[in-house]
Amino acid sequence: MTVHAPAPGRSLADQAYEQIKDRLVMLDIRPGEPLNDGQLAAELGMGRTPVREALKRLETDHLLVSYPRRGTFATSVDITELAAIWDIRLVLEPVAARRAAENATATLRLGMMEMIEQLRSLGDSGDGQRDLMRLDMEVHRMIYRAAGNPHLEDVLIRYDNLSTRIWCLVIERLPGFSSHVSEHAELLEAIVRGDGDRAAELALAHVTDFETEIRKVL
Repeated sequence: MTVHAPAPGRSLADQAYEQIKDRLVMLDIRPGEPLNDGQLAAELGMGRTPVREALKRLETDHLLVSYPRRGTFATSVDITELAAIWDIRLVLEPVAARRAAENATATLRLGMMEMIEQLRSLGDSGDGQRDLMRLDMEVHRMIYRAAGNPHLEDVLIRYDNLSTRIWCLVIERLPGFSSHVSEHAELLEAIVRGDGDRAAELALAHVTDFETEIRKVL
């Protein structure tokens, strides 16, 4: 695992949380795999205390589960949870997109414009599936942050993480993955110009289409 340089202004526990979470979401730590805080601390180049704090947070995100006298394990990826996760996202993703169109700061709108250019060039980029997956997550995080509601942001990040784990299980069987990611450009354009209705409509369509594609390969 790559050890990242310390991020200014962020605690070691925060850094451990982000790095371990990335491994869990991208299934680098496989579902059901045990986690050892000492081994993780050594890999991350930090003490056990921040790693243990991070593991506790990841339990609340439903990415880890602990059993007395057995240890801590990555949660399974349960395809049967797909409908329950999408019930939540179908409601909240359009809300976040609409609020982002209304509330995004000038700085965030500028960042979205830069992201739009990146998305428009995906067809010629040659990006691998993992890079595309991370880009998709980055776009979603940008929208959630722009909505200006930290509680909404927190909930949506949690369920987007769970969705991404399901996605990682079937990504090899999903055609047109690049186009699925690049379609975010139109959504970001609606947010940048402040069109809340269109942004909500596109967010709903994106989530709906994604679930449909997943179900085709299950």
